[in-house]
Amino acid sequence: MANWDKQLPLFQLAPAGDTKAIEHVKQAIAGGKHWYIALLEAVGLWSSAEETNNGRVHCYLIDGEAFDWLELAERLCETVDGSLSDNEKLVLLFHGEPPLELTKDEFKRLIGSNKYRQYLNYFYGITVEDALILAVRGEVRKEKRTSGYNNEHDIDNDVYRRIYGNTKTVLLKSFRSENGHPQRRSISLTELKEFTYWLFKYRLNHCDKAKIASDTLKGMEQLKRQGTNHNLPRRLVPDK
Repeated sequence: MANWDKQLPLFQLAPAGDTKAIEHVKQAIAGGKHWYIALLEAVGLWSSAEETNNGRVHCYLIDGEAFDWLELAERLCETVDGSLSDNEKLVLLFHGEPPLELTKDEFKRLIGSNKYRQYLNYFYGITVEDALILAVRGEVRKEKRTSGYNNEHDIDNDVYRRIYGNTKTVLLKSFRSENGHPQRRSISLTELKEFTYWLFKYRLNHCDKAKIASDTLKGMEQLKRQGTNHNLPRRLVPDK
């Protein structure tokens, strides 16, 4: 398990989780505090960037920079499952809608400024990047359909060429080579998030500023069209 602060020493993956944070959320809820507030306070206390729990590896900090806060929220909810409203929990975890309306400043205070900054990295680097890919895929599919051509593999290649200047296969191979990952036929969810974040940084490093701004706006507009943000509470989505 890696400590949240990259400047501190690294530790081994451990199955026990972050005891202090887990005990806090349990005791706070038992003491009458709203579960969402207790959850965010526990997020602020959490110090493990990744862990193994019940045979499942959880990665909360992508590339040491991007905080997948709903992955951690799901993990913490498991520890107090009987104390939560199932409906409220599912709406938070699957639709990004919190049971309480907090301002961004309140949310930042509860989880801490460092995690909030990493949370924004996840938003722009993974959430918006996914939305950008989805938006361009829709554009390419519409163009192909109009011309009577609908090969999904070619559509995928065109999408990545249009955004990043190369095919997904070539980009994935480069990502894995740079990060020491094996060149497999399949990809795990965690590796997919890491790849998406790598694509985001690749785009920033290889595209001109006008295209970067235009593509980021396109991703943000796609999120608005979807109406629901599956990675963070809608009220907390950055304005810019």
